[in-house]
Amino acid sequence: MKKSLVIGTAAAVLAMAAAVSGASAQDTKISGRMYADFTNIDQKVDGVESGTNGTGFDIKRVYIGIDHSFNDMFSANVTTDFQYSSAISSTEVYLKKAYLQAKFSDALVVRVGATDLPWVPYAEDIYGYRYVENTVADRTKFATSADWGLHAAGKLGGNLSYAVAAVNGNGYKNPTRSKGMDFEGRLSAKFDQLNFAIGGYTGKLGQDVAGVATPNTATRFNALAAYVGERGRLGVEYFSANDYSAALVKDPLNDDKADGVSVFGSYRLNPVYTLFGRAEEVKPSKTLSPSKKDQYYNAGISFAAFKGVSFSAVVKHDEVTSTGHKTTNNEVGIWTEVRY
Repeated sequence: MKKSLVIGTAAAVLAMAAAVSGASAQDTKISGRMYADFTNIDQKVDGVESGTNGTGFDIKRVYIGIDHSFNDMFSANVTTDFQYSSAISSTEVYLKKAYLQAKFSDALVVRVGATDLPWVPYAEDIYGYRYVENTVADRTKFATSADWGLHAAGKLGGNLSYAVAAVNGNGYKNPTRSKGMDFEGRLSAKFDQLNFAIGGYTGKLGQDVAGVATPNTATRFNALAAYVGERGRLGVEYFSANDYSAALVKDPLNDDKADGVSVFGSYRLNPVYTLFGRAEEVKPSKTLSPSKKDQYYNAGISFAAFKGVSFSAVVKHDEVTSTGHKTTNNEVGIWTEVRY
């Protein structure tokens, strides 16, 4: 599907809805976001070059969003996502978000369709450098950022907030349904600069379809604590998961566990420059491959060029080890985020 067709269709749908409701063009807003980098990658498997290596430019993500307000209660959003897929040697265009929202109060906002899930976008906001790297559970494929279903969120008083979702389980790229729905939730609290949250997931990851046995259930627990101040932030994120893959959900003979912890921080030197870093360790297969371990870190300095545009000089290192084997991925270069 061509980019222009997707964007044009989304805009046309919201324009027609605006005409029917009598709303003006001022109630419709278009936004965009791009993640790009120019880096050098050195990847080795057991000391031998493998996979992606060399210097080059990548556009990792391009989001174009259309928001429309029908009235004080109802609104809608369509957000397209562009990503290069090596599997098809071409750029994929798909929907990241497509939902109708009803805001009954600050305590209850309901969305129907594809939108942010409770955990990953929250953790990304606390971390602050999503354009450099996904947060720990998302990076290691034990969580995703959006899915199709029924979503609710709100604020409970001055300190507490929540988010819950009943979703198809395949992620936002695959809207197909299964016999049942998966569930994800988050409860968070904010006391001045201190932030705390716990969350969880349970379900079949969209695998519970006719003719397919799903003896296992994927589950995940998340926790986060962070200080987010005017100039600096420091936080820790943890997750543990059981049978969290499409293959394990369908496997009658095996169970598996995983967990991981991530520590991150940043300090703004002045209005333009900020130092940041992150370190994490993940055990992705504690039962089936107990020796396997993923150690990751990044460190960098960001430059706020002007409103909506940031550049970061970053060093990344990712090392996955298991008995007798080691895969390393080193990357250094410039990452950028553009928002409008």
